[in-house]
Amino acid sequence: MTLVALCSLKGSPGVTTAALGMAARWPSGEHPVVVECDPAGGDLLARFRLETSPGLVSLAAAARRGAEPGLVWQHTQRLPGGLPVVAGPARPEQACAALAQITGAGAAMLRRAAARPGTVVVADCGRVGPGSPALEILRAADVMLLLARSHDDALSHVAADLDIAVRWSRHPCFVLVGDGYPTSEVAQTLGIEVMGRVPEDRNGAAALGGRPGRRTAPAQSPLGRALARIAASAASRAFTPPGWEQKRAVDSPGSAFNSPPTVGQSTLQESWERATR
Repeated sequence: MTLVALCSLKGSPGVTTAALGMAARWPSGEHPVVVECDPAGGDLLARFRLETSPGLVSLAAAARRGAEPGLVWQHTQRLPGGLPVVAGPARPEQACAALAQITGAGAAMLRRAAARPGTVVVADCGRVGPGSPALEILRAADVMLLLARSHDDALSHVAADLDIAVRWSRHPCFVLVGDGYPTSEVAQTLGIEVMGRVPEDRNGAAALGGRPGRRTAPAQSPLGRALARIAASAASRAFTPPGWEQKRAVDSPGSAFNSPPTVGQSTLQESWERATR
């Protein structure tokens, strides 16, 4: 009974991989389905050599005739291991047209699907910004996970757009990807809570990406374990009162980001100030 949306503001921090890993490790007792809602085009068709139909395009066509709760499940394919997915088209123009149909009523179709007992819809919304056709899905979601790499270029975009991004969802949450600035420093400087951190794990990513060769079982990999923890946090967060969990310090003039840096905070903040001069 949950709709979770994953997105990024810049680059490719692994939103699709995270969506698959979270769905595969979702707490037991619920049935997750991944819906690829990336306006830039989907990756699942190529990654797993899926058929072009059923998928997001056929789902959008069916939506013109109705939006009953079970409609999403009628347009899924199964990945190795059994995870059901609604694969998006690779071409951006087709993806945007399909999303326009699905989100025309405020993402009501995905919301109805997620309302079914025991159902979890994990929406991979890719990179988003103002005007994105995926915004209605973020607004309808119980939890939005915003992913970003912990480096200057990615975090500078987060710092610039975070005030807008947190208004896209009732429960916005932040997830760091890979090495870079320490989690505590990012949280303090931006004045936000970091729900979790996803490690750089090539073997684990290969296991979730359909790539051939020697692979680690997703559940046993560092990536899989991290995504299992984030999935558990997202599941519990979906049933808490709306609002930023650690309310942003920028709600007041003396925020961590706007106030003079303190000891241990200057490295990240000063690097952004130098980059924007």
